Amino acid sequence: MVFASLEFLIFFLPAFVLIYSLSPAGWRNPVLLIGSWFFYGWLSPMFLLLHIVLTAIAWLGGLWIDRLPEQRRTRVRVLAALILLNVLVLCWYKYANMVAGQISDLLMGMGAMPLEWQHIALPAGLSFIVLQAISYMVDVHRHVVPVERSFVAYATYLSMFGHSIAGPIIRYNWVREELAQRRVTWTNFALGARRFMIGMSMKVLVADSLAPLADTAFALDQPSFVDAWIGCLAYSMQLFFDFAGYSAMAIGIGLMLGFHFPENFNRPYLARSIQDFWRRWHLSLSSWIRDYLYIPMGGNRNGEWITYRNLFLTMAIAGLWHGGDSWNFLLWGGLHGLALCAARAWDQAGLRPMPSLPAHALTLLFVALAWTLFRAPDLASALSMYAGQFGLHSFGLGDALAVTLRPAHGVAAMLGVVCVILPIWQTRAEARWSNDRWFLTLGATWPVFGFLLSFALIASRETVPFLYFQF
Repeated sequence: MVFASLEFLIFFLPAFVLIYSLSPAGWRNPVLLIGSWFFYGWLSPMFLLLHIVLTAIAWLGGLWIDRLPEQRRTRVRVLAALILLNVLVLCWYKYANMVAGQISDLLMGMGAMPLEWQHIALPAGLSFIVLQAISYMVDVHRHVVPVERSFVAYATYLSMFGHSIAGPIIRYNWVREELAQRRVTWTNFALGARRFMIGMSMKVLVADSLAPLADTAFALDQPSFVDAWIGCLAYSMQLFFDFAGYSAMAIGIGLMLGFHFPENFNRPYLARSIQDFWRRWHLSLSSWIRDYLYIPMGGNRNGEWITYRNLFLTMAIAGLWHGGDSWNFLLWGGLHGLALCAARAWDQAGLRPMPSLPAHALTLLFVALAWTLFRAPDLASALSMYAGQFGLHSFGLGDALAVTLRPAHGVAAMLGVVCVILPIWQTRAEARWSNDRWFLTLGATWPVFGFLLSFALIASRETVPFLYFQF
């Protein structure tokens, strides 16, 4: 059951919201917790069991850390052991299949029988749940937040179905007060529903419509120049609208339930540098790796070379967090780490900033080329796509992509470009027409129209999962 599915839209969400809104304030955490566990159990009963176990470990770990004296090294050792346990669980589910496959290939190369191995499925949302559990225990250790003594309240925080599957990565401190007391109002419900409908339109109308182009292009053995760039650009738009659409839906659901989650994207494809891109893309992950990886490693406090090392390692670890099927994600993170190092070296050398237009174009070019490595199933496929992008194969549109192309893909691409560029004029338009009836009517009706069209598309085809479910 995913957000963009009939069972969620017709059955689960309406029934849950009705029960939740009718519940007394003191019962809303238990109702949200039970509803979230039902949501996870629908996805996989085994994942629900794992989720409850990890929740209990993090909750008990926070209580344990809080009871230990501040001065003793035992406190740090307990925290390190709990973090290591969470990381090992995540690594098992992400990398066991790949390591087993490489061992099997090695055995076959030596003339032995291949390793007998049953594929391990990655539980949806495990990566995000682990990061939230780690941030909570670290914040308890740092006295950023008081320890949560109610298991129900903590489990509700870690289990909220709206955001735990694919983000944003919510820190306990951001929702601590609303876990204790929140109001469910018609205004927040209406605003949350509008945000949910906008996210649904981003996912279904743009991301899902561009998915066939990306899938076809990245499946080609020797893509042409046109094939490779159509696939790369289609995937760049698909990934943004898929992930930003999920984040908008999660923020909308949170608002309907009385929670105010932070934004997860801030117009990333308008960035003018790689640093600016990471200040705009997946904000909850960017701030997490800054506060719980980069700064604890030393940040920029111990000289330039240590700073460059920390930048590179932080982004490489972020790549590993995404990975599982291949080492491409590690290489993707390393590329972004090198780009951040190069940008810092440029600034430290006192060189003049690039003009806005070429800076924007160069940033988008680098991001798109890096997305090729992110999307390709393995390194060989990525290298083949790069060869096509640099014109080392043929030039014209290939037969496979020509058959796949439809007018709807062009409409989706244009809609995506408009949605990326539209914020440039948004503030100016609001200042000029914010009091006009037609402007207010348009702002209220277009999300409903987009949602109804999205619903019709969902009803007419199989459910398309969110891309970040695999991470």
